[in-house]
Amino acid sequence: MLKHGWMVLIYSFDRLILEPLGYPLLERSIEAAMLVGIVSGVLGTFIVVRGMAFFGDALAHAILPGVAFIYQRSNGKTDDLFWGGLAAGIASALGIGFLTRHERIKEDTAIGVVFATMFALGIAMISRIDNYAGDLSHILFGQILGVSEADLRLILIFSVIVLAVVALFFKEFMIISFDPTLAQTLRLPTELFRMLLLVLIAVTIVVSLQTVGIALMVALLVTPAATANLMTRRLLPMMLVSALIGVSSSIFGFYISYHEDIATGPAIVLSATAIFVFVFAEQQIIHTLAQVSQVWRSTRSTRAAPSTEKS
Repeated sequence: MLKHGWMVLIYSFDRLILEPLGYPLLERSIEAAMLVGIVSGVLGTFIVVRGMAFFGDALAHAILPGVAFIYQRSNGKTDDLFWGGLAAGIASALGIGFLTRHERIKEDTAIGVVFATMFALGIAMISRIDNYAGDLSHILFGQILGVSEADLRLILIFSVIVLAVVALFFKEFMIISFDPTLAQTLRLPTELFRMLLLVLIAVTIVVSLQTVGIALMVALLVTPAATANLMTRRLLPMMLVSALIGVSSSIFGFYISYHEDIATGPAIVLSATAIFVFVFAEQQIIHTLAQVSQVWRSTRSTRAAPSTEKS
């Protein structure tokens, strides 16, 4: 009986876990998803601590014109969409940074202007393409099963570049995020590092384009980092936890997508959301129990005080 149980477990593990990895296309897909989960988790930490969720959402949509331009010029091929999105993303990030550099225009106002303009331009360009509805859905919600070996190499290269830059300037990014006054005291080139951070976020969004698409990118940037923020307040541990949650969400979402036959991008995002809800609920329960315990101890000590006085 025990041997039979182990055989069933091994067979189930092979069917549930190893079977999808037997296909090169799916193997590339999960590798791409894991890379995106890591880099999104790390950069998402800065987005959460700096309150830049709106910027991430806007920048994710602002890459649409670059993607649409390359799609039009390549007659529907998707091989070079990365470069179009990268150019549009960096241009949009620098444009927002330029408009807000002397605080003459508020950041949310500049983001709104650039976001609306770029997204409208992208929609207008895509609407000129035949069967644009299907093309738009792939761009908005990702096409992870279309990851080629060349795409995977690009994702790996730019993920390593982003993580290397974050590691190299970690202290500077931390200072400008938490203590701008100290940054001025130390005479750091605050504006330069702010621009660099915006560009890194743009690159991260473009790297994640095929995995979750434009519409869901902000969730992958924000949700793992928001979960990590519930668990720790220190930046480096928060980054590590966020990256772990990002890669775990990507793996869970991939397998859920494979076995339940649903889109991979939404499955990844829903997995990240489920982890967030679990951590949030756990902390709420712990907080409530701590409050109840504190009230009970206070009530007990209050009751014990008169007895002590009488004696």
